[in-house]
Amino acid sequence: MVKKLLITGATGFLGWNLCQVSAAHWQVFGTYHHHASAPTGVTLIPIDLRQFAILQDLLRTVHPDAVIHLAALSSPNLCQQHPQDSYQLNVRLAGNLAGLCADAKIPLLFTSTDQVFDGRRGFYRETDPVCPINRYGEHKALAEAEIRTRHPSAIVCRMPLMFGVAPSSNNFLQSFLRTLRSGQELNLFTDEIRTPVSGQTAARGLLLALDKAPDLLHLGGRERISRYEFGRLMGEVFDLPQARLIPCRQQDVPMPAPRPADVSLDSAKAIGLGYDPPSLRNELISLKGFL
Repeated sequence: MVKKLLITGATGFLGWNLCQVSAAHWQVFGTYHHHASAPTGVTLIPIDLRQFAILQDLLRTVHPDAVIHLAALSSPNLCQQHPQDSYQLNVRLAGNLAGLCADAKIPLLFTSTDQVFDGRRGFYRETDPVCPINRYGEHKALAEAEIRTRHPSAIVCRMPLMFGVAPSSNNFLQSFLRTLRSGQELNLFTDEIRTPVSGQTAARGLLLALDKAPDLLHLGGRERISRYEFGRLMGEVFDLPQARLIPCRQQDVPMPAPRPADVSLDSAKAIGLGYDPPSLRNELISLKGFL
């Protein structure tokens, strides 16, 4: 019998990619709140996950064999401006779901973020202490701790910057391409370093983690790269004019949330388990026909 996988936030960027990758091996159920687009074969459930009784009924009704919790307020700027909403969605919801899954003995995987680090050093390992500098990272770090307390066998995966395609959700690659194709200049940070991966690669990493069941795993790419360097690579692959790419620094663009400089992730532990992120160039080439 095919096992049931429940994905919260299934119509977001990572959720859509995870639904697409997992549907071949799981009976997938996905929750959504605002958007209702998902790959074929996924059963979508409209729900407000913040309501404890409704969340409880969801688990009883679906009775999943595993849960991957993606639903979150994931914009650092919005989290900084709306800290109560961020806490409700990013901490309290995660803790409630962890407790319910533990009570029902359901395996749980929670997606955290590279923003739990301050960015002063870079190439962070799972054993490095968290030290967030913005509200989003702070709340994700709190959620990690809450989940470990309430569901000790839960899996936490820290995710990097992600790019790719999802019909109901935007991401920075799509925004970059729209800007350049419209003839506008694109200002990109030279001093923000990440280890990006495509949504498809991230999704495969999550399913690997669910299968291998480590307690904590980083799922970054193999290359440490600035947003400006990524933009130049994107321009080469998509045949776009490099002259419209303008290098700038974080301090040149005022934003509500402080941004860590280098939150690149060391993903050697995941790679040792079979995680195999392709080169960024190959990832971008594979997306040319869709963007």
